[in-house]
Amino acid sequence: MSPIETQDILSEDISPASDNDNTRLVPVAESIRYRKRAQSAEKKIETLTEQLAQANSQTAELSGQLSDIQTEQKLMRQLAAAGAVDLETAVLIARARMQDKNDADVTGVIEQLKKEKQYLFTGSSPDAAPTKTAGARDRVTNNQTLLERAAKKAATTGNRTDLHEYLKLRRNFL
Repeated sequence: MSPIETQDILSEDISPASDNDNTRLVPVAESIRYRKRAQSAEKKIETLTEQLAQANSQTAELSGQLSDIQTEQKLMRQLAAAGAVDLETAVLIARARMQDKNDADVTGVIEQLKKEKQYLFTGSSPDAAPTKTAGARDRVTNNQTLLERAAKKAATTGNRTDLHEYLKLRRNFL
């Protein structure tokens, strides 16, 4: 007899005799297998619950970061539309004020910032184009028509001297 069969016989002998034959005896090897499977299933459950908790915390963290980024982008767009001169500084100040107040709206913070720190915003309307620096040339002049005439003449005649004259004018004006 094998040791497993002897354990089966012994377990049957030790078990109390009952009138009910509904109780079913399970061999020891099979019960050990069941126990190992149950333990491995419990370990899997534990690891999966840990992974789920990590995923939930990561999701919460990422959603917080996403909302912060969306708020910052909205703030940047509205500050740029309001005519902020130094956009980074205005964003930092506005973000700090929004963190102090939990339910602060972006437009209210921008209006308050405009009133308190006027130097961060342009005095003119936001539709006005920025002025050119001293080094930039004004490209549209009355000599532009001269350049256009030279270009048309060079294109129609195909003469090398006309083309050379056009290129010389173009170099001077552009």
